[in-house]
Amino acid sequence: MRTELDAVAAAALEQYDFSPEAVTLVNVSENLTYRVDDRRTGRSVALRVHRPDYHSEAAIESELCWMDALREDGAAEPPRPVRARDGARVVTVVDARGRARHAVAFEWLPGRAPDPGGDLVPGYRVLGSIAAKLHAHGSRWRPPSSFDRYTCDYDTALGPQARWGRWQEGLGIGRPERDLLARLDGEIAGRLADYGTGRDRFGLAHNDLRPANLLVDGDRVQVIDFDDCGYSWYLYDFATSVSFIEDDSRLPEWTAAWLDGYARCRAVSADDLAMVPTLVMFRRLLLVGWIGSHHEYAAEAAELGAGFTRGTCALAEAYLAGEFLTPSPYRSR
Repeated sequence: MRTELDAVAAAALEQYDFSPEAVTLVNVSENLTYRVDDRRTGRSVALRVHRPDYHSEAAIESELCWMDALREDGAAEPPRPVRARDGARVVTVVDARGRARHAVAFEWLPGRAPDPGGDLVPGYRVLGSIAAKLHAHGSRWRPPSSFDRYTCDYDTALGPQARWGRWQEGLGIGRPERDLLARLDGEIAGRLADYGTGRDRFGLAHNDLRPANLLVDGDRVQVIDFDDCGYSWYLYDFATSVSFIEDDSRLPEWTAAWLDGYARCRAVSADDLAMVPTLVMFRRLLLVGWIGSHHEYAAEAAELGAGFTRGTCALAEAYLAGEFLTPSPYRSR
């Protein structure tokens, strides 16, 4: 499998004007990301190879379109895409199974993600302010008529055709787990329906704004990986920022810091605050499905395994009892 995927990356690189003397796989998730070093010129890029049937070429171009607008308007500094020899920003190759695979090369940015073992409170405050700026921009920006990005709502995340995998097919799902998580699912569905999708709370967002998608270089902080950008609840960006670590005892501190940073740039209502636990559990249940559908090739999913489902059940019990991430620790000051 690895040889086949590396061949796709090599075929994509043939369409660019640089000599890839060193190609290193750095991440496997929805997509594959390689670091490509051209030692002749000293240039490095990040090559993202998309998995089949995830985003269309038009959807990827739309992602790049919003990144352009954010950069031009000074709302964020996402990496610039590198054009292929023919001027294209999205290249397409055919893999060994005859499937079209899209790829994009981005400039390689300096910096590192925040240290997960360190004090993440300052980072979450920065994440909150960045999210607010992205949302403010997305709410006023008028995309072109060709703009095509998905919507992340209950139906696409947890419904029968769940985009990231059905939680019912997650790892370690037996009868007790299914019954408990079905109750959780129903509660989430009801609360999201009551909250609604008004323009003040639902719109264009990053949708994967984790600390791992920040690059810190001195005083400069840049956001990367807009691959999941689309339309969702704005505070879902907080839920994504605590992906896989929703059971950490520091969650209330991170929540308070994120909301503090967010509220300095964009208003947060009492209704918004009340929805934070639900959006976190919405994301957590989505990830149960993601692990179930990705564990055979994504190392992170394989490592989390059935233990993530057990942890989700424990969180579900607390949430259904009204004891998960209660509003008081992070009420606006």
